[in-house]
Amino acid sequence: MRPVLFFLLILAICFQVEAQTYSIIDGRAIRLYEEAEQLTISRQYEQAIEKYKAAIAREGSFLEAYVKASQLYITMGQLNEAEKIALVGKGRLGGKNATPRNVADFGWLFSNLYLKQGRFQEAYREFNCADPIFDAGFKKSMYYQQMKAQMDFLQSQLGDVMVIEKEILPPPINEFQLQYFPVLTADGEQILFTKRDGTGNYDKEDIYTSYKKADEGWTPPQSIAQTINSPYNEGTCSVTADGNILIYTSCDAPDSNGSCDLYVAYKVNGTWQRPTNMGTKVNSRSWDSQPSLSADGRLLFFSSNRRGGYGGNDIWYSVRQKDGSWSEAKNLGNVVNTAKDEISPFMFFNNEILFFASDGHQGFGGMDIFLSRVENGEFQEPENMGIPINDHLDQVALFITAQKDYAYYTELTKGESGSEHDRSLIYRFKFPEEIYLGDNLTVTEGKVFNAKTGQPIEATLSLVSLTNDSTLYEFKSDGKTGDFMMLYPEKAVSGLYVEKKGFLPKIYNVERDKIQNVKDLKVELTPVASGEEFVFENVFFEFDKYDLKPESLSSLKRLVKFLQENPNVNILVSGHTDNIGSAAYNKTLSLQRAKSVQTYLVKEGLHQGRILVEGKGDAEPMVPNINPANQALNRRITIKVL
Repeated sequence: MRPVLFFLLILAICFQVEAQTYSIIDGRAIRLYEEAEQLTISRQYEQAIEKYKAAIAREGSFLEAYVKASQLYITMGQLNEAEKIALVGKGRLGGKNATPRNVADFGWLFSNLYLKQGRFQEAYREFNCADPIFDAGFKKSMYYQQMKAQMDFLQSQLGDVMVIEKEILPPPINEFQLQYFPVLTADGEQILFTKRDGTGNYDKEDIYTSYKKADEGWTPPQSIAQTINSPYNEGTCSVTADGNILIYTSCDAPDSNGSCDLYVAYKVNGTWQRPTNMGTKVNSRSWDSQPSLSADGRLLFFSSNRRGGYGGNDIWYSVRQKDGSWSEAKNLGNVVNTAKDEISPFMFFNNEILFFASDGHQGFGGMDIFLSRVENGEFQEPENMGIPINDHLDQVALFITAQKDYAYYTELTKGESGSEHDRSLIYRFKFPEEIYLGDNLTVTEGKVFNAKTGQPIEATLSLVSLTNDSTLYEFKSDGKTGDFMMLYPEKAVSGLYVEKKGFLPKIYNVERDKIQNVKDLKVELTPVASGEEFVFENVFFEFDKYDLKPESLSSLKRLVKFLQENPNVNILVSGHTDNIGSAAYNKTLSLQRAKSVQTYLVKEGLHQGRILVEGKGDAEPMVPNINPANQALNRRITIKVL
């Protein structure tokens, strides 16, 4: 407990009476007690303790001295000593001079002590026993109101305690003295963390990484890159789901704007490029740290104590623009941020749940981990993650894998001989199923390459919700290897668009094409050339109708973009049907559907002469019309370059 909070605690107890009276009459013991109070005010705690003990030695029934001595031990962090002397004092409550006020003081004392020890059931019991005899005036004070809120919160939590089993990550992880703030890529194959060899001024921070081996172990951690780690501190970091964008904290670097700034580095063709300061739109003259990137790197959250917040450290955010720059950082608002501290944000992989640590929302003591769900674009009231994820100590950060199977965190252990022996180690536990994290996510990996030459291509892959045309994720394939990673929400109706200027787009219907959770998806992009053709996926019509359904918007927009990027390209839009109905009817229906696509493109500003149409009816099926699934595949639109 901070000294200022201790004084509030003293005031809270003294508030119950207008004038100080004592449970004893021994003048010498009372003088020792009053001398101890003066020493407490001047923060000479050790001397004050001795005075209180002397008063107790002189008069063993001096109840007020027991209370004050115990409070001082709490202030000094010596909770066992506080409990010992408090229990002795409580044993004296049966004396003839004990009053209801003394009973209330001990009830208040033990409520606070047990909270500090994490003994929540006992704290709740002590408070409820003492509550009926607290002074009416005291019950109007903010100290009582805060404690009452704490106890109401405990009542809501104590009946629903989860069970978790933590496990320390085995060697070669945790072989440094200090390692903390772990993050993983979406496939769980790479872990990154901050490494430090000690707590001295010359023990600097670096970012280290390790890869999962086939036997589920980890490779020996190595510096992430010479281009990133420097003679200065490189600390708390965040990486995109595919591991290709890194944002980290560096303090007191030559190009910093303040004490600590955020830096960004991009992996290009498998190599980390030199990082750059994120600039004054993101960084300030104040402390800016603890970044968290959304899965695809389009959104950045971080903690800062800059001006313009709600108090202490707040969570801020910035958006990556289409040109790669970052927008002016904005405060996340007072639903998440409070007058106290909010730190270590972590946006879960589905971009719908933000985790953070706070001592400003109702919790169990110290910093607790909270989550805030995003609904209709707005952050909702934070939820405390409950016992045992949170307890009476500080919980600072949590990282949850995309598969929702494990949560990773760090735990500090104090050395017996001083801070030089402190250790910070990485742990994990199976994430409780009781905490809902949304639909399951799957990871697809593969390569993008030139269909003609087999060369890898750096292409943009966009996963788009066909329901509302919102981009769920956007990643790039590696220009050197063609490798890419993509996340898929399990229940989303989505389309995958693979695009590169100078190539025909490749369009998938994720659910129908069954490309979720595939480890080696091969995406072939065909260079733009006369006679080349592709299936224009995710263009939908009602049965036996030619009006475009709203779910077609995503694909239509991409076709507009393709034609704008290739102004010399003219296309033939061909409509196809299944074999249900007469050949003549199907040919007419397919032509009307092709014309619907042409009408949309013209409305978007493209010249009608660039877009020819035809109806093929059921004359050119992709697959035999032997079942409903095949018939669905044959109901399609194709685009041919003229």
